[in-house]
Amino acid sequence: MIIQNFNPLEDEMVTILDKEGEVVREDILPDIEDDKLKHMYKTMLFTRIIDTKTLQYQRQGRMLTYAPNKGQEAAQIGSVAAIEKEDWLVPAFRELGAWLYKGVSLDQIYLYWYGNEEGSRFEKDVKVLPISVPIASQLNHAVGIAMATNIKKENDVTLAYVGDGGTSEGEFHEALNFAGVFNTPNVFIIQNNQWAISVSRNIQTKSETLAQKAIAYGIPGVQVDGNDVLAMYAVTKEAVERARRGEGPTLIEAVTYRLGPHTTSDDPTIYRTNEEVEEWALKDPLTRFQKYLLDKGILTQEEDEKLRDEYADQVTQTFKKIEKTGADTKLIDVFKYNYAEMPPNLKEQYEEQKRYYEGGEK
Repeated sequence: MIIQNFNPLEDEMVTILDKEGEVVREDILPDIEDDKLKHMYKTMLFTRIIDTKTLQYQRQGRMLTYAPNKGQEAAQIGSVAAIEKEDWLVPAFRELGAWLYKGVSLDQIYLYWYGNEEGSRFEKDVKVLPISVPIASQLNHAVGIAMATNIKKENDVTLAYVGDGGTSEGEFHEALNFAGVFNTPNVFIIQNNQWAISVSRNIQTKSETLAQKAIAYGIPGVQVDGNDVLAMYAVTKEAVERARRGEGPTLIEAVTYRLGPHTTSDDPTIYRTNEEVEEWALKDPLTRFQKYLLDKGILTQEEDEKLRDEYADQVTQTFKKIEKTGADTKLIDVFKYNYAEMPPNLKEQYEEQKRYYEGGEK
């Protein structure tokens, strides 16, 4: 049992792959089929290419504010790959890799960042909540879903993400407290990327680790190398299995780094050094996983180069399509899918807007 054997109070961090892609802990190496390993890598690579090109589009003034993911691909994909189709994903706003792996299309993602409400409406069989910008508020939603799972005697698990800064929010503590008390099937992932906008992890909290915050709520907590996709998978898989057996929630701290800005409105050079960024770049999760797969013969250099070209073209074509049609939305659309039965106050507003549009005005 990995979670039991790594104590966050003793500064023990789970690592399986070192920065060179070499296995350093054979005893906890997860058994993952080659096809799944390749799918995980392909999603990480797709995430990186989307992220790089999207940042360029925003800088060209062709889309709205965007939250980059570069450097955090393993923390997301290693964890989301450990859940099943019927399980719930509850994101914050920096989970591009997790959305893609769980079935959210690039079209929908671009619609969201383009400012179109349709970007938050996923297919019915894609069990993902919309993006949540208010920090840590999504965690209470995740616990609510998990409580409903218990009440309905279902077997779903709810995986939720939050940043290191979110652990200083009241909602984080409320969610963990309720999850512990009601023994909910939750897995909480802290993406500790070292910076809450310009606030360093070092002055965010006096706790030695963020994982140890679980102790106050009577649930397990474990710190994981968030740039090691296999370590993230192994620990999350164990936490998911615990939850599914009715053993309650787990808190996982993924120690990673945001290589880019907090959002495209941010200038990280004001508050961190280039030396710090360069040091973390040597631990790049994508490069680390690529080296592992190449060494195992699961991936070839030729395949990798072909994928990069294909993904770059796919991203370009998808964005061009959204750029042409993404602005074609009406205010009235925001009323259409938030409620199964529209409450009276919104129904009144909806009817007012409907008359407005039917009158030929836009």
